[in-house]
Amino acid sequence: MAGAQRFRFREESGPGAHGAVLEVRVPQVLHVQYGMYVWPCAVVLAQYLWFHRRSLPGKAVLEVTGPSKFPHIGAGVSLPGILAAKCGAEVILSDSSELPHCLEICRQSCQLNDLSYVQVVGLTWGHITKDLLSLPPQDIILASDVFFEPEDFESILATVYFLMQRNPKAQFWSTYQVRSADWSLEDLLYKWDMKCVHVPLESFDADKEALAESALPGRHTVEMLVVSLRKNSF
Repeated sequence: MAGAQRFRFREESGPGAHGAVLEVRVPQVLHVQYGMYVWPCAVVLAQYLWFHRRSLPGKAVLEVTGPSKFPHIGAGVSLPGILAAKCGAEVILSDSSELPHCLEICRQSCQLNDLSYVQVVGLTWGHITKDLLSLPPQDIILASDVFFEPEDFESILATVYFLMQRNPKAQFWSTYQVRSADWSLEDLLYKWDMKCVHVPLESFDADKEALAESALPGRHTVEMLVVSLRKNSF
């Protein structure tokens, strides 16, 4: 198994804080495929989950995070999903069905955190497959930095829309790194009958250059979105 990176999430001091600490370990893999890294967006999304950890137990959570250099879903090393599972959510991790090594990295993340019961499935953006059809309804869909290539944006939202048809109250929690001021999801969200709310990083203690005792997200500009079907309210 690869070496491990450690991320420690701590409860901020202040009224009601009890000094809770949660450690998540993920494989440390140097690989040419983008899905093998812990990207800046992943630690920000994990921090959002940590901040809302008391509402996670019992929730069905599907992680589809990872850069979309190729048109595929990819959880990579699965930092947000692993944290959600350790906080009591019923988690399924996914990566491209065409990249078995990435699926193995997801399984290694589960092993490192004593979460061997967490299911790992192969899914592909925009493809209606047997594995996608067999997924149970999800409450939360996690995605860190999937909005990487504009040509993939609609395939991503189409897949999320399909998943939301199983549970119209489901939410899509996503972080993305700002790479171009010209990129926008507004028209696609309207087309797929979705709406989104931008969540300020300071509202969940993520407005820092270093989170979870790591060097991430550094000076990268990361945004947090919560997306739902237009007809439902947050």
